[in-house]
Amino acid sequence: MNDKVTVPEPAGAKRTAPENAEEGFLAPAALAKNLQSVLTDLTALHLVGKQAHWNIVGPNFRDLHLNLDEVVDIARASSDDIAERMRALHATPDGRPAVVAEQSSLPEFPQGEVLTHDAIDLMTAAIERTVGTMRTVHDEVDEADPTSADILHGIIEKLEQQAWFISAETRTPRQH
Repeated sequence: MNDKVTVPEPAGAKRTAPENAEEGFLAPAALAKNLQSVLTDLTALHLVGKQAHWNIVGPNFRDLHLNLDEVVDIARASSDDIAERMRALHATPDGRPAVVAEQSSLPEFPQGEVLTHDAIDLMTAAIERTVGTMRTVHDEVDEADPTSADILHGIIEKLEQQAWFISAETRTPRQH
């Protein structure tokens, strides 16, 4: 038995079958690929947020526990927005577990209990990596489809705010 997980084929960025709706804008392959990258990281961020939510322990548990739900809600709703945008552009979103595991740029989150202060750093890194993916693909997305870029702007704003909220828990003021 082969224990290696392989990404199913096709793994995203594929046009849907003709639906008699292809009179509008069709996503070029590069746009579909870039939106798939964003979708993958948002889906992974949702999972990482829940993993942290379920397994954090330590100081300020309750506040972080609730804040993680906010991150999860943003990631889940945003992944849905990106996937539905892809469908509107006749591209096929792919959020299958094997695809997300293979393609996500997020660092692995530890298994088991995690101290709240460590989870803060790990979640901040996961959020920043997700935003980094969006910022990396932004200019190409904007050139191909400014409407999709506008969706990215809103997601970036929400996630950067969450990274600030979460990371503030362990920061100290700079001494002047």
